[in-house]
Amino acid sequence: MKKLILLTAFLVAIHIPRLVSAQTALQGSVERIKVHGKGLEGNLEGNSADPEVSIYLPPSYKKDSKRRYPVVYLLHGFTDNDAQWYGLVKHWINLPVIVDKVFAGGQAQEMIIVTPNAYTRSGGSFYSNSITVGNWEEYVANELVSYIDQHYRTIAKAASRGLAGHSMGGYGTMRIGERYPKVFSSLYLLSPCCMVPGGSRSPESLAKIEAIKDPADFNKADFGTKAALASAAAWSPNPTKPPFYTDQIVENGEYQKMTETKWAANSGLATIDQYISNLKQLKGIAFDAGDRDQPIASNIKILHQILDNYKIEHSYEEYQGDHLNKIGERIEQKMLPFFSKNLSGQ
Repeated sequence: MKKLILLTAFLVAIHIPRLVSAQTALQGSVERIKVHGKGLEGNLEGNSADPEVSIYLPPSYKKDSKRRYPVVYLLHGFTDNDAQWYGLVKHWINLPVIVDKVFAGGQAQEMIIVTPNAYTRSGGSFYSNSITVGNWEEYVANELVSYIDQHYRTIAKAASRGLAGHSMGGYGTMRIGERYPKVFSSLYLLSPCCMVPGGSRSPESLAKIEAIKDPADFNKADFGTKAALASAAAWSPNPTKPPFYTDQIVENGEYQKMTETKWAANSGLATIDQYISNLKQLKGIAFDAGDRDQPIASNIKILHQILDNYKIEHSYEEYQGDHLNKIGERIEQKMLPFFSKNLSGQ
């Protein structure tokens, strides 16, 4: 018995280094850089034209210097930033841990993942073009993609580029993806916001919005009030109205119908019919939301019906969950395998 115990201990001892080495070899790395955006220069909010960008490089990237990789551009949500998603700041999700697990388990081909920091003075850019917030749509689709292709070993073609996002990022994915089918070939929307016009327009909510008089008040505001200011910065900019440089939804106690019209015109389902021929060029489209994430779950069901009407192939799912609690699981089990299937690895 004593000899058996010693033999077992010896075998465990000689295998532990190999196991640790294997685990280490299957971990990717994260770089955080700054990427200049010409279209972000001079924005009226004063947001940096050199936003941070977090980049996940897969386990083999630094070991195989000749290998090139498909890229997924992953857009974060409203009031989030890239550092939170990449484990650089404590948050509700840690993307590199999830991706490492997927690649270690052989559930998907290795790929590079890129996330720009789209947090702005008003909490988020909605990945739209605006003189107030900056031209984020063009930044993601053109300037960021160009920089990554020039500085990293990517497979620089649309067939090897995917675009994904959560919440505001899901909206941005649809907005940018439908406009740039020659840049991105596959889209995955995680609980996308802003697909239909709307929001609370009660006297109380309007009063809260109008009570924000300067940028210092913004941090004290609730989520809905912040979202209203950000919507104005993205979709109803006005260079003659400091300090926010927007036409807001309420002015002098009066609800502004024209501003609401501008916001509605930018909602995801309002624009989709204009880009059907572009959407038909895509290799893959997928979207999902938790059943308790309302009205988002109901809105993507409408998106599903619209794409069905146009006979555009896609994947749609409503799962048990809310806006946050299953996102890591969805990335692991659905999003990354989706891109592994749809993005060309050569």
